[in-house]
Amino acid sequence: MQVLNRMTKNPISISLHTPVSEAREKMKKEKIHRLPVVDKYDHLQGIITENDILYASPSLATSLDVYEISSLMARLEVHSVMTKDVITIGPDTPLEDAARIMADNNIGGLPIIDKGILVGIITESDLFRVFVELFGAREKGIRLTVLMPEKRGELAAISKAIADAGGDIVSFGNMLGENATNRYAIIKVQNITEEELVKSIQPYTERIVDIREI
Repeated sequence: MQVLNRMTKNPISISLHTPVSEAREKMKKEKIHRLPVVDKYDHLQGIITENDILYASPSLATSLDVYEISSLMARLEVHSVMTKDVITIGPDTPLEDAARIMADNNIGGLPIIDKGILVGIITESDLFRVFVELFGAREKGIRLTVLMPEKRGELAAISKAIADAGGDIVSFGNMLGENATNRYAIIKVQNITEEELVKSIQPYTERIVDIREI
């Protein structure tokens, strides 16, 4: 799946000369944590986050009074505090690549550019929702975590064994195991008893790590 399928299209954005105080209020009102900054042609110029605003705000130890602080923040424009060198991606970027880029760069969102124009944004919250879908978290079933050998055809063998036992697989994911010889598989299955499920997959696994009905 590509970010096009899960991004926020036509995201809320602001101009270079928007006061920082206005950007802060917009984030608060819309319950968002970042705003792309664009020119009149929707070309991305930067991005401003809650942290940018926090760092730009006067310290609690300042000698300025509340009116002076308000006046200062009203005059300060976002182009003075925004991040200018923004990491962006295209709408055809796979979701897992977007997640990797965010993790590697310790950022919480990526503007999406198509032909030079801002067309969307994808954030860590969007990826959390994808994670929920991938693991069938909103569907009932038996959730099984097993340690399986790292060898060709093992995923297919487990899937076939579950199907042959009458189970319907809701979700099936795998990740790095304890060492290079194995992997964890996380499976959610419906229309089968716990006993039948264990019996069907046991020949293909090294160990059952966890099993529960949720």
